[in-house]
Amino acid sequence: MLKIGITGGIGSGKSVVCRLFQVLGAPVYDSDARAKWVMAHHPQLREELTAAFGPETFDAQGQLNRTYLARVAFPDPAQLARLNALVHPHVGRDFETWAAAQQAAGHPYLLKEAALLYESGAYQQLHRIITVFAPLEIRQARVLHRDPHRTPDDILAIIGKQLSEEEKIRRADYVIHNDDHHLLLPQVLQLDQKFRSGETRIQ
Repeated sequence: MLKIGITGGIGSGKSVVCRLFQVLGAPVYDSDARAKWVMAHHPQLREELTAAFGPETFDAQGQLNRTYLARVAFPDPAQLARLNALVHPHVGRDFETWAAAQQAAGHPYLLKEAALLYESGAYQQLHRIITVFAPLEIRQARVLHRDPHRTPDDILAIIGKQLSEEEKIRRADYVIHNDDHHLLLPQVLQLDQKFRSGETRIQ
């Protein structure tokens, strides 16, 4: 079964593209959502997070304290790297379990959505990569509309932690343009047909 990664910077619209693939019947693994689930529910990872970041990592009810963890880890590159080093291997194993179930169900291909596909090393689990591209000014406008609590500086800070769009495009096997000038659906339909036809070979 073909395993396709899909990535793109904040505001590029990769989640919208994934929803189109889902409508066409392709299973999609949402790395961000699954990472939150694994962090909250995986016993070993819970122990590792508590040992690394302190008992405040989980509240009195045993729920993941995302606000605390974000405050401790995100501003500090070393702490963020420490957090990612703990979380990403568990998410990688969760993905492999999920992917095996999709293969058993007979799906010809699947998608793994991840903003940090390259940064996390997750691309190594995949056969092909799609990058969703949109110019910076469009991405900023989308995020400000979607997340009114963010400022332009917040968005630039997030972008600064991600691989550049130019590098994502260089590494990609396919690029979907979501720049308000290209229609998304024809691009997705073309790739869906390619993936289902066997035209794209696993090497």
